[in-house]
Amino acid sequence: MTETQQDISITGMTCAACANRIEKGLQKMEGVSSATVNFASEKAHISYDAKTIQPKQLEDKVRALGYDVISEQVDLRIQGMTCAACSTRIEKGLNRLPGVNEAAINLALETGKIRFNPNQTSPKDIVKKIQDLGYDATYKEDDKSEAIDYKKADIEKKTRLFWISAILSLPLLWTMVGHFTFTSAIFVPEVLMNPFFQWALATPVQFGIGWMFYKGAYFALRNKSANMDVLVALGTSAAYFYSVYLVLESLQHGESHMLGLYFETSAVLITLILLGKVFEARAKGHSSDAIKKLMNLQPAMALIEENGQTREIAIESVQKGDILLIKPGASIPVDGVVLSGSSAVDESMLTGESLPVEKSANDEVFAATINANGALRITAAKIGKETVLSSIIRVVEEAQGSKAPIQRLADRISGIFVPIVVGLALLTFLVWYFLVDVGNFAAALESTIAVLVIACPCALGLATPTSIMAGSGRSAELGILFKTAEAMENTRSINTVVFDKTGTITKGKPAVTEFIVADQQDRQTLILLAAAAESNSEHPVAHAITSFGEEMKVALHKSSSFNAIPGHGIESTVDSKVLVIGTRKLLHERNIQLDTGLEQASSLEQEGKTVMFMAVDGVHVATIAIADQVKDTSKEAIHKLQQMGIHVVMLTGDQETTAQAIAKQVGIEHVVAGVFPTKKAEVITSLQKEGRKVAMVGDGINDAPALAVADIGIAMGTGTAVAMEAADVTLMHGDLLRVPDTLLMSRLTVRNIKQNLFWALAYNSIGIPIAAAGLLAPWVAGSAMAFSSVSVVLNALRLQRAKL
Repeated sequence: MTETQQDISITGMTCAACANRIEKGLQKMEGVSSATVNFASEKAHISYDAKTIQPKQLEDKVRALGYDVISEQVDLRIQGMTCAACSTRIEKGLNRLPGVNEAAINLALETGKIRFNPNQTSPKDIVKKIQDLGYDATYKEDDKSEAIDYKKADIEKKTRLFWISAILSLPLLWTMVGHFTFTSAIFVPEVLMNPFFQWALATPVQFGIGWMFYKGAYFALRNKSANMDVLVALGTSAAYFYSVYLVLESLQHGESHMLGLYFETSAVLITLILLGKVFEARAKGHSSDAIKKLMNLQPAMALIEENGQTREIAIESVQKGDILLIKPGASIPVDGVVLSGSSAVDESMLTGESLPVEKSANDEVFAATINANGALRITAAKIGKETVLSSIIRVVEEAQGSKAPIQRLADRISGIFVPIVVGLALLTFLVWYFLVDVGNFAAALESTIAVLVIACPCALGLATPTSIMAGSGRSAELGILFKTAEAMENTRSINTVVFDKTGTITKGKPAVTEFIVADQQDRQTLILLAAAAESNSEHPVAHAITSFGEEMKVALHKSSSFNAIPGHGIESTVDSKVLVIGTRKLLHERNIQLDTGLEQASSLEQEGKTVMFMAVDGVHVATIAIADQVKDTSKEAIHKLQQMGIHVVMLTGDQETTAQAIAKQVGIEHVVAGVFPTKKAEVITSLQKEGRKVAMVGDGINDAPALAVADIGIAMGTGTAVAMEAADVTLMHGDLLRVPDTLLMSRLTVRNIKQNLFWALAYNSIGIPIAAAGLLAPWVAGSAMAFSSVSVVLNALRLQRAKL
């Protein structure tokens, strides 16, 4: 066993017992030969077998024991990757570098996320390692426009090289007509048939334009691996150098032209492959359109108010606490709080909600949303990376850069694909030369070249990441944020959705549903009296009654005295009238008779509503029902889930009567009521033990444990930061219709990935035997290879137009 040494910096240890606990935990792991933890230096020194265990598993163990590990992450932009074998090779190379805990290279995004131990390595060492592997690596800047400019420049460069290659290859392509009987009558100028002229045209294409393939092949082989560059370099070089051999041989015979050359094959192959790369780059650019749209939403300038004057400043210059003016029709530059003014704000770009949201003093507004009609004066609360927009971009980028479990199969195949193809090409040559067309070197070479250039590891490597990019981008447009590609893939298997009640199915804000007055009483007067009486209370029921009165747009009276009776109600004096609002028990204690409305009260209580009785000067005058109202879309969303075959459960801490009343309104049959917050996770676990794949939907701090233990945790974006942190998916708007949309987007994305993988595998499985049989000319095989990856990307882009 070859031992690897690893030092890990640990935080959270409070005594030597902590160090001993970590030490014992690490020593029990398979593959760890020794582990010592120093409490004073807060470091662990571990010797382990790298073939059995990975550095990330060591870190995960420390975290599982309740401590944290100091690690850093560097985000890189990587140039020069041509296929999945390239990204796999970089990952393997970095994972062998001491101190690197995890390397995730994304071929489609051309980026890398590397987590490392700062005690053992540095970003500089990581960049150098990538360069040693034959690729260019630069640090990703915070300026998002730079990433867009880089991709644009890359497309322009590839396009320019393609046109140069096409111009040089076109005369050679013309000579190909002389190879076929059915086109032999087409006129071909004498100069084009000159072998030296063909040699002169093919050489700059082979070694100028095609240098990128030679460079990639060299570094791949130097690092004992192989990629698409190796296949292209081998195939085109075989055609080119065989033609050079024939030209040199023709000098002995004084021939001025000949038909047996393959200069056009090598040049046209490179041109077609380059064209495929141009289309692929353009298509890949479209797959990140959602990110580009988000980046472009934030305005470049802001209107700031200082000392009574207003002026425009760059968005980067805005500081927390600055007062900004937002004109009608303008985009809001930062997250802030409205100081004055009122308007409707279009938040659809962040939440997917089409209706504008009314904003007035003390309301929150968000960067990149559009102020529709009124002028707003806001104070900057969150700027730069702190804004909701930046958080969305970060989550989407991380999801697009992560790997789905289904991609592991493609990565494994890509790792052995090229050596197998080279072996098949060699076998093809031997079979043709010695068995099929004995002694015919040209025929054997042509079939061999076709095998080399038709094989396409690119399509295999792009199958998963492009679908993840397009799917997560479309989801973001709908206000659905998947944290990782794994979450996006796993969501498709959910068959049970558990909803928290308060704030998820319901609005989480009690409201008056009935205000029933006794005979001969004026309803409006009583409502205003009740609202005034309750205005001094902080109880949610009191807020509901006060809000009900405020809706009448009439100034409330002032109470001259107030007394709260905890758990029962209040007593208050308003306009010299003595008011009592509370439970039956409170009114009985005050000797107030409840002669009317008792049957209605019982009926309302059976519906799960809180019933309060109101008396004025010792006389019962009204019955008030308060309930947490169901959200407008809850019933429709739950019905949609049930139509999809999903088992729906409602989980709540409320009493059974209230829970069943709400469940009946929305059509849920399975209700678990009276559950303490600490026990919610146990309910999820029990459902999982029944063999169910469970998604938990919640919004509060008390939902966080259940969100974490569920197969997929879905947090409402209107909820707490703790809930969103624990969840795998965040819904930016409180609309429950996004829950079935989340499941549908996952299913569509995984189906798209499977289509891509099937196409990539089927293409290679069918194409290689056909090429080996000599049924495809090399240039046809090259065309097929060039456009197979394009077809995969274009199929993935269909997700951007997905309608749910």
